[in-house]
Amino acid sequence: MAEVQQLRVQEAVDSMVKSVERENIRKMQGLMFRCSASCCEDSQASMQQVHQCIERCHAPLAQAQALVTSELEKFQDRLARCTMHCNDKAKDSIDAGSKELQVKRQLDSCVTKCVDDHMHLIPTMTKKMKESLSSIGK
Repeated sequence: MAEVQQLRVQEAVDSMVKSVERENIRKMQGLMFRCSASCCEDSQASMQQVHQCIERCHAPLAQAQALVTSELEKFQDRLARCTMHCNDKAKDSIDAGSKELQVKRQLDSCVTKCVDDHMHLIPTMTKKMKESLSSIGK
């Protein structure tokens, strides 16, 4: 049961990441490469100046990638805390003498609720991420 729920979340997050990459990150990569190439066109610039120019070109993309990573980590941490709470409740039920099958059902139900609740957060997280990404480098 938990594996099915994990797959549901993984597929939704993968889909969201692909969308962000296609609509936001890829454009930023193109800009970064074109900007970096133009740094190399300056034959009067020193090696250090060219390097600094390339660094400046790369900064918005690095910032964008850090933002996406951070948002995904926060999402993952929240989901992990929720499922940990389910595990704690199941352990408490076992310690209190509940039947194993009953506890397994309770655990599955709790984990499913965690996943459902977090699946609903993905569109908002995606929107927030895309808004933040579109303001980077402007």
